[in-house]
This record gives sequence, C-alpha cells and structure tokens, in this order.
Amino acid sequence: MTDDLLLIDRHAADGYAVLTLNRPTAMNALSLALRRALVAAIDDLARDDGVRAIVLAGAGRAFCAGLDLKELGQASPDGEALGGSWQTDPVRALARCPKPVIAAINGPAITGGFELALACDILIGGPDARFADTHARIGVMPGWGLSQKLSRLIGLSRAKEISLTGNFVGAEQAVAWGILNRVVPADELMTVARRLAADIASCQPHMVTAYNRLIDDGFALDLGAALALETERSRAVNKRIAPGEIEGRREAVRRRGQEQG
Repeated sequence: MTDDLLLIDRHAADGYAVLTLNRPTAMNALSLALRRALVAAIDDLARDDGVRAIVLAGAGRAFCAGLDLKELGQASPDGEALGGSWQTDPVRALARCPKPVIAAINGPAITGGFELALACDILIGGPDARFADTHARIGVMPGWGLSQKLSRLIGLSRAKEISLTGNFVGAEQAVAWGILNRVVPADELMTVARRLAADIASCQPHMVTAYNRLIDDGFALDLGAALALETERSRAVNKRIAPGEIEGRREAVRRRGQEQG
C-alpha cells in the first residue's frame, strides 16, 4: 500500500499481484501523487521475479476518470500536472513492463483512464464498464496514445465516432467493437481477472515475457516484417531447448487439458 492512493496486493503463491487505484470518491482520477505511486509500483513489480502477471483495477464504482481535472485547474504554468515526466507517466511504465497486465474494468474508464486501460494487455469488464474519450470536449490533446491506439484496435471510423463526440461506449458495445475481451458479472470480475493472472503465471516465465513482447513488437510492423521477426526470435529461443524439456512440458499440458475438459 502506498499512502492509501494505491493498494498493492502480492499473491506470491500464485505468481501475480493486484494494483488497485484507490481514490473512489474521485472516481480514481489520476492525481500527480497517484501517478507517481502507480509508476513506482509498476516498475517495482516489473523487477520482481516472483510476480509474473499483474491485475490493474479501480476501487469503488469507477475504473479511472482520467487525469484529475480539479488538480489541473489549479496547476502551475509549467505543465507538470498535464504533461508529466517518466516518473508520472503510467502508460509509459506499462509499456516498459515485461509482465502481462490485465485490466479489470468495473466502471467508467474516461479519457486518461481509457488510455490507461488500452495500455494493458488484456481487458475484461463488468456490466457497468464504460469508455469515453473527452479530449475534444476538454480542449486537451491526448498524449498517452489514445489517438493512435484506438483506431488500430477498432477501426478508423469507430475511433472517430468515440473521440470526436465524447460519447460513452457501454460494456456490450465495447465487446462488439473489440475494446473488451468479455463482460462478466460484477461480482465475478476480480475472480476472473485473478484466475487469468494465475493462469498466465503458471506458464513458463521466460516464455510469457518473450512471447508478450513478440506479439507487441510484431503488431507494430507490417505482416511480412512481423513474420520475419517471429522467425528470427523463434530460432534464437528454440535452439536452446532440450528435447527432454519439451516432453516433460507436453505431459503437463496434456494433464491440464484433461482437467479443463
């Protein structure tokens, strides 16, 4: 726990940690203090070999309302509260974190909160999950990737509908458009998120981080270059694997498949 703004819950036995934005009365708006705490926590968990996956959640009825507009209205002219640096940019911290991050979207994710969600690797939501981009209404340009990530995720026309109106997209629409992986009952959201994190943590640790990075790096390239990247990294990794290792892991996968079947 960091000054109660951010709750940090490590589950060492299952190999994951939960970060909970904890400003429920402010809809978990990202004050400078909360942003600093979040960046520090992400960087710390990235270095912790006992943590192989992370869940990011919001306390109360919201995931995150974005930057703290009340704080911005009282900010000094140097723009620290608005622009930020590497110590106060949680999206950049998530980008450099090698561990997969699951966003558990319990309620509104607005503007900077929307950008924070999109910086995660897997997004699941409850029935009250909602997304909105209010940059055009507030008069501030996005700086955490929303103008580019959203169109690549859901298509140019849909992204413009969201960003140029500031209208909310509800949970079911978010699933249909590909923002959320799925919607689950509100009382099951954290259980599902924790189960996903534990499933990820149960895989080969070095493979999870390497595979996660390969998917991200390849997605930024055209298909031909991405396939070449996969070939390059596949050869580098797979030549170091002994046949006996694969056989042992294959048996574990077979048993798991029987248990889940």
